[in-house]
Amino acid sequence: MGALSWLAKLGEYVPSTPRPARKPELGKRLLYTFLVLLTFYIMSSTYAFPLSAYPNLQGVQLPTLINVIFASQSGSLTQLGIGPLVTAGLIIQILVGAKLIELDLTDPEDRKLFTQSQKGLALLIAVVEGLGFALYYRLNVFLTVALFLQFLAGALILIVLDEAMQKGYGIGSGVSLFILAGIARTILWSMFAPVTISGTDQYYGIIPYLVSVFQGRALDVNRLVFGIVVTSSGNLTAPSLVGLVSLFVLVIVIVYLQDMKVNIPITSHRMPGVKSGMPLQFLYVSNIPILLVGILFSDLILFYRLASSYFSGVPWLIEAFGTAVHYLNPPSSILEIIVDPVRVSVYSILLIVLAVLFGLMWVEVAGLNPSAQAENLVKSGLLIPGHRSNPKAFETVLSKYIYPLAILSSIIVASITLVADIFGVFSSGMGILLAVGILQQFYAQITYERALEAYPLLKRLLGE
Repeated sequence: MGALSWLAKLGEYVPSTPRPARKPELGKRLLYTFLVLLTFYIMSSTYAFPLSAYPNLQGVQLPTLINVIFASQSGSLTQLGIGPLVTAGLIIQILVGAKLIELDLTDPEDRKLFTQSQKGLALLIAVVEGLGFALYYRLNVFLTVALFLQFLAGALILIVLDEAMQKGYGIGSGVSLFILAGIARTILWSMFAPVTISGTDQYYGIIPYLVSVFQGRALDVNRLVFGIVVTSSGNLTAPSLVGLVSLFVLVIVIVYLQDMKVNIPITSHRMPGVKSGMPLQFLYVSNIPILLVGILFSDLILFYRLASSYFSGVPWLIEAFGTAVHYLNPPSSILEIIVDPVRVSVYSILLIVLAVLFGLMWVEVAGLNPSAQAENLVKSGLLIPGHRSNPKAFETVLSKYIYPLAILSSIIVASITLVADIFGVFSSGMGILLAVGILQQFYAQITYERALEAYPLLKRLLGE
């Protein structure tokens, strides 16, 4: 616990947001959420100095996966995005899940220690990553320090905004909002971008491109189906019609699966003759496994991109690491199954296996395991017909549902992500899966808050 306490001490240096004395009204929370979103977009559109003065400076080229998962924008004040915060959370959650750190996240003191140590580790990661990105530009000492401080400040601002959202000033969490904002920006750009692709007369956005085709421009079948544009400098990828259609189909499938439930028959001590059901989400672990896999893959790819610049004198190491990272990039079209079947196969296996492992870990860490659910049933005075009112007996029954659901739902979300990537869905399969889940969470929370405001008695009954 010594290292965790030290990280918690370090976390005290990160600016903190006080909890509101009284929960703000829904209208004010929605306004604050909008202002946080606006701040994020302004930061994403503001390039750090001196990059704004020297647009020809080339930084680290990051793949779409990192921009989606970390809500980052290269060269801007959100260069680091939420990467340090979610990476710190992932590391500590893995340590807790593996029992390497003994923390009871239901205990307020342990929860506080977890939060503070996460902020401390996030600060360390932000310093290392910010310095790595700043040094990459090969500027003089003063400009490098200025760039580093701007990247670090941007990351700290996002951490503070996330904490403020979670403490009740806004709706949901800042991390979810920033991820959703980044995904929405990518989707809108893929659909409506009016700029032309370098070396061609084709619009990048699929909608402007289709309009230009209807107006008489040549039809590019490769672009429509595979999202591949042939130029004099090589093949480039662009949004395709298949990707657009797949986007809408995927959203419908995810919403349908999110609404599916598995009911466990239960009764009550007070009304033993009345039978009801305990609903468990069919996607029991939701999109969490894919989010955690995305964070892991993004961190490894980011580390490789930075390391390849600083360790160019050790080519064998960079080549070996680069080969491994090559298999962490998702396929971007159907053609990749034919062109590079080994990479697609390895990526698919890694994605599904890690999703299952992270799904099972999340069940334990988040208190979704059978023992925790059994305790909740007993405290609520509920019974499972044919079994004694005993937590151990309930746990045995619930284990037959929860662990298979956790494994199955992890495999399903990983498979959906993989298929979406193969069909070239805008913003990647991970992005759409996360976006739909986040939107549903926001909708559910807003509906809940509106119900509490409309019925004050309900608020008193729930202890709000």
